[in-house]
Parts: sequence; C-alpha cells; structure tokens
Amino acid sequence: MQTTGKVSRAAEVHQIPYGESDVRDGLRIFGGTSNPALAQKIAAELGLEVGHARIQPFPDGETLVKLECDVRGRDCFIVQSTCPPVNETLMELLIFIDCLRRASARRITAVMPYFGYARQDRKAEGRTPITAKLVANLITEAGADRILTMDLHADQIQGFFDIPVDHMTALPVLCEFVESLNLTNIVLVSPDVGNIKTANAYAARLDADLAVIDKRRTAGDSAEARRVIGDVKGKTVLLFDDMITTAGTVCEAIRLLRANGARNFYVSATHAVFAGPAVERLKAVAPEQITVTDTIPLRESVRTELSNLEVRSVARLMGQAILRIHRNQSVSALFENDCSRLRGARGG
Repeated sequence: MQTTGKVSRAAEVHQIPYGESDVRDGLRIFGGTSNPALAQKIAAELGLEVGHARIQPFPDGETLVKLECDVRGRDCFIVQSTCPPVNETLMELLIFIDCLRRASARRITAVMPYFGYARQDRKAEGRTPITAKLVANLITEAGADRILTMDLHADQIQGFFDIPVDHMTALPVLCEFVESLNLTNIVLVSPDVGNIKTANAYAARLDADLAVIDKRRTAGDSAEARRVIGDVKGKTVLLFDDMITTAGTVCEAIRLLRANGARNFYVSATHAVFAGPAVERLKAVAPEQITVTDTIPLRESVRTELSNLEVRSVARLMGQAILRIHRNQSVSALFENDCSRLRGARGG
C-alpha cells in the first residue's frame, strides 16, 4: 500500500553528509511489502536505491524472499513495519533476515518503524503470553544483529532483545508541524498516566503546560476517561500518543476535556494503525487537526474520510539514524537539543 495525500518533509536534524563511497559500497537498504514507500524515501535520503529482492507468496500462503543483488560482506538494513496484517508482515521480516544471513551479509539491522505486538508486553492477567518478548526472541534467532525502531509502546521492550536496540522518537517531526501552526494558549494533555514521560518531553519542546487524564481501560478496544488533572478550561489542547489504534483513548479524552471547558483539539500520534472503529470515532469527536507519521501506510479510504489528517514523513530522521549506525556513530546525537530541553524541564 502507498500512503496517500501530501507527505511533508521531516524536521531538520543534525545531518551528516550523504553519498560518500563508504555508503554506496557497503550499505544496502531493503524494503519489505508492509511499507515500500517509506523504504524508498529512506533510500533516497541516502542517495541510494532500494535493494532488489523478489517477495512472493506460494499458492499455499507460504512466503518466498529471493535476493537479486549481492550482499556478501555488506551492512544491510531491512525496512519493515510489522503493521496489519501483523502476522504476515512479521513472518516476512523473519524470512528476509534469514535470507540475508544465509547470503553472508556482514550485519543485519531490522528497521521496524512500527513494532507490532508491543502492547502485549506484560502478563496483565493469569494464563496469558508476553508476546512482545516472543517476537523479540524470534527476530534475534532469525539472525538480526540490531534493531532500529520508533516510539515503542513501552520503553522496557528494548530490554526484551539480547541485541542492540536504537529506539528513536518522532518528536522532532511532529513538533515541527505543531510549531508551524503558531497556536496560542496551549496545554499538552497526556491521554493516560502511562504516557506522562512522553508528554513531558513534548511539553518541554513546545514550552506548554501539562495536564493528565485518569483513564481506565474497559476492554481491548475501549477505554474510559474519568477525570482531568490540570487546568484545561478555555485552552487549546495538544494530545500526543505513540499510536492511534481504535481511537478509544483519544476520543474519550476529547469528550472529557470538552466537558471540562477545553476549546480546540489537535491530535498527534506516531503510528496510524486506525483499526476497527477508529475513523468513525475520530469523525464523531471532530478535532481540528490529526497529525500522524508514515511509519504505517495509510489506506486510501482513511485519507478520504479524514480531511483534517496530515501525514509527516520520518524518512529523513530514519535515514540519518541508518547512516550513523553504518558509520558507528551516535544515534542519540540526533535528539540532543530535545534531550537538553527535557532535562531542563526536569530541573537538570
């Protein structure tokens, strides 16, 4: 699937030059079928083309991956979000990793802009799996040497891997767009207590007050927002979250905030899963703007129905991270300014 509608360039980051011989000779970018448009944009940012590979299903549903370029001794990156259909995209990623390993790639990095199964990161009740850990084990055993991902649902998922994980944030990309709107009298609202750390980072970047919603999840696709902690009356609300899946959390938050006197609503999320009733729910609460990134490709119907939807690309940010990994340079340096702001907001 291709992302429809206009896709804007990512925020300015601490860039290092592209196009040198060490990139072209040793670096290979491949894309799976989950998000080929993003893979092409990332490769273009690096002055490269996506590596040629044939990915096709057998009549019985099995997946074949056949490389059509040499990867022996190369530093290989596979761009594959494990988004819906989650099981198919995950299995394709595992097969792709195994294919590169058997083709003698020097190093294999699984670039997972969106990490599926991230919400199954603990035993919330008896006799249930911790599937995020299982997926981490599968990727490691398939032969990946490291992971590059963005805005995991829970930071502790990094610890599920026994290989290095570079965990990025879309904060510079989303904040750049919000800053361009020149909004006034704003307050940043965390849609639940578990999101406070992320919300604090956004509030520090945007120099905004912070409020929190006390939320209780009533089912897998619904949540109940009970009360607001903080002053939102008469203010423009900014809601940031890592993902919008069924939109239950964000829509309940908007209803509660309206009841508490909030005026306008701007919703931002890194991952636009938009499953089940998400689109209908968002249309019903009618926020002024919904901003997402292209970690997951949007269905054409979503872009058509949500006229207030803006898509921002993370290609430049991820391209810079890939280049830094390839050259054994710091990835966290991409976010130094934002980390400094966050430390300042916390009092050092």
